[in-house]
Amino acid sequence: MKKFLVVLMVLMMTVSLFARGIAEEQLNDSVKVADLKVAAPSGAPALVLASLAVDSPENYKIIAADTITAEFAKNESDFIIAPLNAGAKLYKMGKSTYKLAAVVSWGNLFFASQKENFKLEDINGAEITLFGENTINSSIALFVLKENGIVPAKVNYLAGAANTQQLLITDANAIVMTAEPALTAARNKKPAITGYAVNDLYKNATGNIGFTQAGLFVKADLITSSPNTVKTYLEMVNVSTDKCNSDVKTVAEAAVKLEILPNMKVATASIPNITVRFVPALEAKEQVEVTANIDIKQFGGALPADDFYYGEK
Repeated sequence: MKKFLVVLMVLMMTVSLFARGIAEEQLNDSVKVADLKVAAPSGAPALVLASLAVDSPENYKIIAADTITAEFAKNESDFIIAPLNAGAKLYKMGKSTYKLAAVVSWGNLFFASQKENFKLEDINGAEITLFGENTINSSIALFVLKENGIVPAKVNYLAGAANTQQLLITDANAIVMTAEPALTAARNKKPAITGYAVNDLYKNATGNIGFTQAGLFVKADLITSSPNTVKTYLEMVNVSTDKCNSDVKTVAEAAVKLEILPNMKVATASIPNITVRFVPALEAKEQVEVTANIDIKQFGGALPADDFYYGEK
């Protein structure tokens, strides 16, 4: 018993010293973790922050996807989750000083149809509908089809995943690209829907597990003024991201409470298919460049410069 108490006291002291160390590290930082302002678009990308945001919602704001450029321009948020190519393009154009801190979303796209016994090979010679013409998502979709020897006869476009989801539900013969969690929501209405992950085709084509879809960006001024706060927060996001894979129920509850996802049924079924993991910017650089070279114009016409990546060289 005495030995157990000694071990317990040592553990408590270790935790206390760790917490005190974090606090002391931030003493000289002008911004503390508790004061950080973070923005993210609703849906899949915001899930990596859900377990953090649910405890301090006043520090987080969920924004519409079409306001991402404006969010970078305002330079108010300390961290922003955004499509990686959008952040890279704005940085190259001098319209953003935000650096890539980590890649957190690695592709949530699916080809789907209600067709009986639907197979990917059915896309050969068929009419398909993608979302987001002239975006990185549609470029990735066309790339993986071509690299896997699948050639559609005609490609149509709708604005977003919600639009192709609606077509998927209402047209039993449609073949579409949609995304999670829209695919799961569609399946709840039409159980006959079959979906195939774009990531599986991407791996066949490149050898990589997912493409660099969304990143966590950090304001350049914060890196200078509060370096320890930046490091501490990135560690917190890393843990939060891991929970999307290790503790789906907790993340699902947080996502529903924050209205990131509509309900627990959709949340618990879709989160495992959303493919999130935390990879520091410099470690992800090679894979960022693989994605960029698929459609370089989506990245501003050139690979991101070295100073776009946050981290110690």
